[in-house]
Amino acid sequence: MPNDRPSAPRLARWLAAAVVVLGGGVFAAWATSPDPKFNPASFESEPLVPGIAPLDEAVTLALFPRADGRTGTMLVLDRSGERITGIDLAELGAGPTEDPFAALAGADLSQVLAGNAARLAQITMQIAELLPAGPAGTQHIGTGTNFPEHAAEANSTAVFQFPKFGPATPARTQVRADEGILLDYEVEICVRFDRPLRSPEDFDAATKGFFLCGDFTNRNALINLADPDNLDSGKGFSDAKSGPDFFPTGPFLVVPRDWRSFVAAQRMTTAVNGSPRQDARGSEMTLDFRALAAKALADMETPRFLYRDAYTRLMPDRAIPTSATLMSGTSEGTIFTPPTRADLIEAAVAYALAGGPLARESLLDVARRTFIANERAGGHYLQPGDVVRHGSSALGDIEVLVIR
Repeated sequence: MPNDRPSAPRLARWLAAAVVVLGGGVFAAWATSPDPKFNPASFESEPLVPGIAPLDEAVTLALFPRADGRTGTMLVLDRSGERITGIDLAELGAGPTEDPFAALAGADLSQVLAGNAARLAQITMQIAELLPAGPAGTQHIGTGTNFPEHAAEANSTAVFQFPKFGPATPARTQVRADEGILLDYEVEICVRFDRPLRSPEDFDAATKGFFLCGDFTNRNALINLADPDNLDSGKGFSDAKSGPDFFPTGPFLVVPRDWRSFVAAQRMTTAVNGSPRQDARGSEMTLDFRALAAKALADMETPRFLYRDAYTRLMPDRAIPTSATLMSGTSEGTIFTPPTRADLIEAAVAYALAGGPLARESLLDVARRTFIANERAGGHYLQPGDVVRHGSSALGDIEVLVIR
């Protein structure tokens, strides 16, 4: 009876052919992998037309340094390029306070509302001279995946919040891109309050000041610390989004008569070196600011948020203080994209070459390290010399120069 088993040389040739075919398939999958440089976004057909909100809709304020070093509050009437014109609220009867809400409450706007602003003493300042519109605190409430398209980018099914640490910086400022950091941008609408919030009813009663803000991200920290299957784990986001220059704020603090309609109409944009990246309206928010405040207030008890190797509460006093900002979250169009097919293949090969299960690093650790190295080599995150510009309809704009 003939022996139909393949001979050893033939079996070796078959195995060699299979390895070649498999290797060729892997190489083809690696070579044809897409390599996105940032997330695509949809843009409105008409260009953004910035302006000052009409006084019958909202009061626009700006904070400025007085000669004695104290903070003054200006009622903004007009803007021309980098120059704004307005009236010091002290001229309208406001007392000697550095609190813009107290200054507004103490000012008599009747002459301005009657159309007699031209008869009053006015001041003119450059936007670069203005103080941040954000409050003076260094712990704020960040919001994740509150815009549907960005939630899809991040593969998130729910809105989540986290404490963000760092001071507000002005509308003309800088952000440092430390060596090796994958620095990303976000544009958001922010709100601060004239009183501490301990309940949704406090939100309703509070005077609300809205301003444009940016939210820079160290994606290395997010990749290494966050749980991609549970973004609300309390890990990663505080470390990734905190820093001395990660919270630029716009030039204007706007107090609208109807906050819901004002926020819904606000358009916010991002451009990097003149290239459009983000474009959205406040009406696209999944949770509005009242719902965000209620969500935050319901998550104040447990110190579950990791920051610098220690756990902290969302807010230390179980309330939203006047020193804190409540942030809207951002829309689609950020730089970060998930690992590509090529990243996964390279990680698997690196893990196998390191010894597989016998390697000192886990497959996940190797994958993270490989992905970060590839993203750094791509050079498509923010680099020194880049200019990030956040624009808006009536909240002013922010320009940030990236430096080493």
